[in-house]
Amino acid sequence: MDLNQARFNMIEQQIRPWEVLDPQVLDLLSVVRREDFAPLAHKALAFVDMEIPLGAAANQVMLAPRVQARLLQELALKKSDKVLDIGTGSGFMAALMAHQAASVLSLETEASLAAQAQANLQKAGVTQVSVRVADGSQGAAADGPFDAILLNGSVAQVPAALLQQLTVGGRLVAIVGDEPMMRATVVTRNSDNTFTTTEPWDCNAPRLNGFTEPSRFTF
Repeated sequence: MDLNQARFNMIEQQIRPWEVLDPQVLDLLSVVRREDFAPLAHKALAFVDMEIPLGAAANQVMLAPRVQARLLQELALKKSDKVLDIGTGSGFMAALMAHQAASVLSLETEASLAAQAQANLQKAGVTQVSVRVADGSQGAAADGPFDAILLNGSVAQVPAALLQQLTVGGRLVAIVGDEPMMRATVVTRNSDNTFTTTEPWDCNAPRLNGFTEPSRFTF
């Protein structure tokens, strides 16, 4: 496989047509080697428009390239930003964010995934990411506040505890809702007590571990 050609095709045929037009994001995707963060058994799928399995559980996946790219674009990171990354997975999103921000704290519930992500990041020479085995649903208040928070998967609703860990002007990006219709959701903290929410596009994704589901009535 010509990896550089495959990477170019991924950007031009999957990512750019999905309204990812930020030149910094596109340039970054051409530099950070996605294939180095895919499991060895699935490296050939690194540039395919699909979720790549990472572990035994069905929800342990590397999200499709176009989804990751657009989530990154929505975060609109700055070099001074302190980022909380929830659901480390393979570490690829943490690596991308580390190139745009000052620091990234990445939380992963599965110890085996956290260890593999740490190895991937070390191999890629990414030093601004700290990977921690932890339940991300409550964030990391002692390490906050954060300028940006990313949820690498879907949730039924965004916990209030995470929103309280945003700085004023900070952004949280997640995929929220239930199948068959989930929406990318961007929450911006405008002041201590006010937030603005937008839902710019539709996207389904596997559930993140540890986040509560609303109770459902049965008849």
